[in-house]
Amino acid sequence: MTTPKKKKNKVIPIILGVLILIGAIFGINEYLYFSKHVDTDDAQIDGDISPVVARVGGYVKDINFEENTKVSQDQVLVTLDDRDYKIKVEQAEAGQVGAHAGVGVSQAQIVATQANTSTAKANIEAAKVKLSLAQKDYDRYANLIKDGSITQQAFDQAKASKETAQAAYTAAVDQYNAAVKQVGTTQSQLTVSSSGVTQRQSDVDFAKLQLSYTQIKAPATGIVSKKNVQKGQLVQAGQSLFAIVNENSLYVTANFKETQLEKLHSGLKVKIVVDAYPKDEIEGEVYNFAPITGAKGSLLPPDNATGNFVKVVQRVPVKIKIQTKDKAILEKLRPGMSVKVSVSI
Repeated sequence: MTTPKKKKNKVIPIILGVLILIGAIFGINEYLYFSKHVDTDDAQIDGDISPVVARVGGYVKDINFEENTKVSQDQVLVTLDDRDYKIKVEQAEAGQVGAHAGVGVSQAQIVATQANTSTAKANIEAAKVKLSLAQKDYDRYANLIKDGSITQQAFDQAKASKETAQAAYTAAVDQYNAAVKQVGTTQSQLTVSSSGVTQRQSDVDFAKLQLSYTQIKAPATGIVSKKNVQKGQLVQAGQSLFAIVNENSLYVTANFKETQLEKLHSGLKVKIVVDAYPKDEIEGEVYNFAPITGAKGSLLPPDNATGNFVKVVQRVPVKIKIQTKDKAILEKLRPGMSVKVSVSI
């Protein structure tokens, strides 16, 4: 009767010993692992999401994509009715032609006024010669009238001829000065006309730019999402139409506890396990750290200046670059997927 009891008493210590040994092995393995790794499951895949908005208003003419499909950079995805914008380009080009014509008229006026200036200058020389001759005749007749060699009538005619020549010379000088001023005026008009050509060229460029906006292109290569446009719809400038997830911009945002940051720094190797694809091996590298904690960057950051303060361990977002080049794996990843990261320290 006593033998079975002794055997039973021996089994219990053996089981306890085995459990203790297993627990010790597990604890040692965990200690060795966490002494060389920093883990967190508070992480997700992120990426650059480019919103596409209409830069001009108009009716949607064509839609050249389907939601959740891949598109290439600069691919035309939406076409707006461009007839109004083509008319504006034609109007701007017509204004440009008129401005060039105005420049031609101003240049012709400059040539004409410069010719008038040359004529006026020649008239001055001719009037100057006549005035010099009239002055000499007057001086000679003035000496002859003193001794009565000529009649008073002859002297008066010489005096009148001198005064007439003087007036003609003054008029010629005035005409020359007026012609010079006219040249300056026409040159100013040419400057204004030239600036008008520049303005019209700007109008043409702007009209063509507005016309180009009627073709809405993909800003990056990626997958289209959040489609919010239909054929025949009237869209306004600034209206969001869809978004594109850039396929070359995927990364991981891991929210580590502040107590885990002591041993973390840029350049450390990271093992990434995606919850949706746990068998896929993805490698990464610690890139940089957020300047604030996640709670501080929230819409309503906590205010700890209260009497019932309870200390809570904060988390800091850490950006991890995905270094896997396997396109098959990368094509399966989507921003927002939950992952677990393990940083080797």
